[in-house]
Amino acid sequence: MCEDKLTCFYCRCILQQVFSGLPIMLQRPYSLDVSAQLLRTEAFIEGRWVSATSTFPVLDPATGEEIAKVSDCGTKEAQDAVNAAYKAFHLWKSQTAKERSILLRKWFNLINEHKEDLAKLITAESGKPMKESVGEITYSASFLEWFSEEARRVYGDIVAPPAKDRKILLLKQPVGVASIITPWNFPSAMITRKVGAALAVGCTVVVKPAEDTPLSALALAELSVQAGIPPGVFNVVPCSREKTPAVGELLCTDPLVAKISFTGSTATGKVLLRHAAGTVKRVSMELGGHAPFIVFDSADVDKAVAGAMASKFRNSGQTCVCSNRFLVQSGIHDAFMEKLAKAMDAELKVGHGSEPTTTQGPLINTRAAEKVENQIADAVAQGAVIVRGGKRLEGSFMQPTLLSSVNTDMLCMREETFGPLIPVVKFNTEQEALAIANASPVGLAGYFYSRDISQIWRVAEQMEVGMVGVNEGLISTTEASFGGIKQSGLGREGSKYGIDEYLEIKYMCLGGLSL
Repeated sequence: MCEDKLTCFYCRCILQQVFSGLPIMLQRPYSLDVSAQLLRTEAFIEGRWVSATSTFPVLDPATGEEIAKVSDCGTKEAQDAVNAAYKAFHLWKSQTAKERSILLRKWFNLINEHKEDLAKLITAESGKPMKESVGEITYSASFLEWFSEEARRVYGDIVAPPAKDRKILLLKQPVGVASIITPWNFPSAMITRKVGAALAVGCTVVVKPAEDTPLSALALAELSVQAGIPPGVFNVVPCSREKTPAVGELLCTDPLVAKISFTGSTATGKVLLRHAAGTVKRVSMELGGHAPFIVFDSADVDKAVAGAMASKFRNSGQTCVCSNRFLVQSGIHDAFMEKLAKAMDAELKVGHGSEPTTTQGPLINTRAAEKVENQIADAVAQGAVIVRGGKRLEGSFMQPTLLSSVNTDMLCMREETFGPLIPVVKFNTEQEALAIANASPVGLAGYFYSRDISQIWRVAEQMEVGMVGVNEGLISTTEASFGGIKQSGLGREGSKYGIDEYLEIKYMCLGGLSL
């Protein structure tokens, strides 16, 4: 066994020897070289770092080795955090919008100043390639910048009254304490997209980060202190998978909590909705997706291939808006498949996220890899052909995989993949493609490529999704609304509309006026 336990994985195996086809650049893992002040492992409650009675390990998904032990909060710590947030709410909401805006801007600046270290934390705990982690921090910071500006633009209305002796005003006020439950695939940006809006309007928050990636949330807490965010306004309660159900239930049922914002699976979202129903809380749900990616005969094939690569293989296919079901029209199918296979050969390199040439890191854990592996096996058993990849590698690594001769009965066409798998269905007519695309019970994002302007309008309006990328594979941006329809969730995040999720409208009638 190596003295440095982080390197023992590499004494057990050399992935180069088990990888065929695509190149792999997995070498010795890096040490977690980040500022000590940002590597926090305790809960953050009412402005203090709080230890729990036990800890849980945070693992490097690339190696399976432990990188930190984090306080394993239970219902006591969660209750303390809710109480602290409720206490702080009455002071925070009384600050002016300008004062809150200034503090959010300071937080934004600090995140940018520590971009490299924050990115290293993301790569360490999620496996994301470093280039993408840096991009996430830029994206994460942008929400604090955006909502620091939107804080000063929360306007009410003066409405024309039906009688001369009264005035009608519609006021916008913060809902109160918000429970923020976030996923592991964007451990920084999913927090700031919610928290930026909440804090901007005067809400306070309790964040429960995913058990796989708590370090990013705790680093944000440290920077919130440096920015001057008052105690109790931003709280973080990390916990293990075992304690998550109890902590999640408390955060969704406590009467002091007024709002729940969750990003994660549709199945978990339904559980949280049931919890929230007991006290009729406001909810925002950004749930699962199963995005179609349609390439019509009228498309520019090269641009469609580039869009497919960007949409599918970002974060190794572990995004809720990444394309899952690829539908390619018969007239262009063969050319698209040939060029896509060549692009995969040329552009994709599997390895540890710290390696500068890596484009595909590990999946978050072995369960995620097993899911992709099972989908590939199911497809092949039903007649699909492996064009590229198809193999499970060491640990949670998967070969980026391209399948042809896919049909809609296969598991990969019915369930969200969350991995580097492209299953391609050949279709003949526009109506056929839309029928397949809209057959899913979820509707988060969808993509299509076409140079026919009439077709663009028809398809964009008929796709049953909350977000459509037309001749574009990467659509997420701070300025645009993010959210889905059907079982992909409720509400919107980002944009000018994201702030409304944390506001109540109060009607004020001022009567008895002498005019």
